[in-house]
Amino acid sequence: MYLPILVLGFYSFNKSPYSATWQGFTLDWYYQLLGDDRILSALKNSLLVACSAVGISAVLGTLMAVGLARYQFPGKNLYRGVAYLPLIIPDIAIAVATLVFLATFAIPLSLWTIVAAHVVFCIAYIALVVSSRLTNLDPHLEEAALDLGATPIQAFLQVLLPQLMPGIVAGCLLAFVLSLDDFLIASFTSGSGYNTLPMEIFSRIRTGVKPDINALSVLLIFLSAIVAFIAESIRSLGERK
Repeated sequence: MYLPILVLGFYSFNKSPYSATWQGFTLDWYYQLLGDDRILSALKNSLLVACSAVGISAVLGTLMAVGLARYQFPGKNLYRGVAYLPLIIPDIAIAVATLVFLATFAIPLSLWTIVAAHVVFCIAYIALVVSSRLTNLDPHLEEAALDLGATPIQAFLQVLLPQLMPGIVAGCLLAFVLSLDDFLIASFTSGSGYNTLPMEIFSRIRTGVKPDINALSVLLIFLSAIVAFIAESIRSLGERK
């Protein structure tokens, strides 16, 4: 499973511009990325989309998880099933549905339509992680805070939210990686001139994979692995506490 990644990393240090032949070790392809305006612009767009989508989803996903765990209301089970549908619906279906929706209401495609589409699945992932954190918390702590004179908002902000924070951070990091790596949904909902990093990579590999793309892919793999490791560490630490 990891052999293709190792081969990719090996050829990212190849001096030859053709991946099939080895001509010596070099770091030039990594340095070249730092001066590539198209790559840097696409990276900026990807970070803006990921940070915006995760910021919005963190608030909505946390409130959704708390509402489903702590309150009873008509149609709760139906809402729970609908809320988590983006976890199992194929990305192509979400992409097509979002594009049709935007076209129906004549909403012009831009970077913010990508953000809106990413919020759809980021909410579900964050809510899922926060929900798993909620199952390990003692609900009597909130009741004790209310008995001691706290308002429901104070009990949420000062008692429940600090306990949920490890799960919220872990869910946000997971959603950030998923948003940063997304190609399919972004390609359907982006406007002209708004390339994200995965879209820029795809446009370049049509004519063949070059060493600079190998180098960029290695950096993305390391970034995703580091973020995933941090998210899992925060989640595990929160559960132990």
